[in-house]
Amino acid sequence: MTTIDFSHLSPEERLDLIGEIWDSLEAEHVPLTPEQAAEIDRRLKTADADLATSVPWETLRAELANRYR
Repeated sequence: MTTIDFSHLSPEERLDLIGEIWDSLEAEHVPLTPEQAAEIDRRLKTADADLATSVPWETLRAELANRYR
């Protein structure tokens, strides 16, 4: 395996690169453990019921922005 030197990238740039690499993978190339698959199944089964107690993303984002300024 070839080693690539990323030391010239800032932490933010490295995180962006990780995201781009992750997004380039097809779902079938990212195998789930049995535990992960079971958790996804559990969440999908309760998703509709959880909507009543969920918080909209905009509300959560604003709260986090205020908390971590």
